[in-house]
Amino acid sequence: MTKSETYIKPDPSTKVLAFEDIDLSLTYSYAHYLNWLFDDRIELIKGKVFKVYGPARIHQQVSIHISSIIYNFLLGKPCKIYTAPFDVRFYKASKADKDIYTVLQPDICVICDGTKLDDKGCIGAPDIVVEILSPGNNKMELLYKYGIYEEFGVKEYWVVSPGDKTLLKYTLDVKGKYQPSKLFTLSEKVYSEVLPGFELDLDAVFED
Repeated sequence: MTKSETYIKPDPSTKVLAFEDIDLSLTYSYAHYLNWLFDDRIELIKGKVFKVYGPARIHQQVSIHISSIIYNFLLGKPCKIYTAPFDVRFYKASKADKDIYTVLQPDICVICDGTKLDDKGCIGAPDIVVEILSPGNNKMELLYKYGIYEEFGVKEYWVVSPGDKTLLKYTLDVKGKYQPSKLFTLSEKVYSEVLPGFELDLDAVFED
């Protein structure tokens, strides 16, 4: 850990009752996160706090369509699908709560390794993550989360734009770097290397 990455650690046992009581200049771990008792949804990215705002109606509609299609495909198979709010903890050397500094809530994730699942959610990288863009969150999804998902080895990262009715799929290569697909849109089907035999009809995804 470099000097610039040194974490400032507030007391993790302190109960926080309101989002406004968090000092956003400080760096927090999952141990702190577990003691935040307010209703606001938040995510941690390398110890920094980001508030998650309520999604638009079309965001939720697209999420339901995609998750329903994946859920039906996975019936009877070992992989599981989860939708937000669902904590995914990304760890490096240690799985201890105090040593985890990135906790995200992907819109949709598919997890094929059951050992990564516990009562708190998922610890480690899902196999597939789907993020659905909403006004104001594009920078978060395309920049910050892209880097996290690539760094920790999420095999496929799908970025869905309800406004443009498009889907861009990033696939992890053998060097651990994302390779982008073409931009898929209406009348096309998207396939997954993680889920052989699966197809996602974008006409069904964006049907209103």
